[in-house]
Amino acid sequence: MFEAYATAFEFQLSILMPRAKLTVSLPESIWIHEISTAHPGATFRVSSVLPGTDAAIGVIELASSNPVPILAEIDDRSDVRNLELLWKHDETALLQVETSNPSVLAPMQRAGVPMETPFEVEDGVVTWELTTSADRLSTLGNAFDERGIDYRLEYVRAADASRTADLLTDRQREVFLTALESGYYEVPREATLTDVASALGVTKSTCSDVLHRAEAKIARWFAEERISSGSHGR
Repeated sequence: MFEAYATAFEFQLSILMPRAKLTVSLPESIWIHEISTAHPGATFRVSSVLPGTDAAIGVIELASSNPVPILAEIDDRSDVRNLELLWKHDETALLQVETSNPSVLAPMQRAGVPMETPFEVEDGVVTWELTTSADRLSTLGNAFDERGIDYRLEYVRAADASRTADLLTDRQREVFLTALESGYYEVPREATLTDVASALGVTKSTCSDVLHRAEAKIARWFAEERISSGSHGR
């Protein structure tokens, strides 16, 4: 799959380093697969990760209507060496996890592909956005295949082709578009935050948190791309 794509665009990719988006089904043996599939409404947002040869340490933001039972389940996992709760507020908890089964990270290390953070894990699936060479992307695909890890290549394009397409995570895009289409941003408003949360099937606080993150990214992008560039032109 990766090889065919790289061959078809050999000339372009030899000039412009590609940016790729992968959707990877995590192996069932990994703790985060079992925990996230057991709690499909929870979101695990990995803000940083330190991979090793036989272990990995990650800082993860857990968003759930009730994170306490989930924390207990993580702590009970045999492949979790250490769990530290850094802070907790309402429906969000920040934790540091050391795991003895970093098998899903091994292909990244073998291919020499830097792991970009943050990324999210939901219902046993992780979406990664990568910027690397075509050769390393092909090596990564081979490494996934050898380990029997299912993945889907969402796209490959020039790294500078479009910043706006990668501005929001899939989750943030879903919440923002739902709010937009429901009339949340109309003046006067045609929908409340509760209405948006109900349409998405999430709690009001979770909806508010995701929407706030999306709005912050959009505001920063607008300031950098529009306001700053406009001021430089004067």
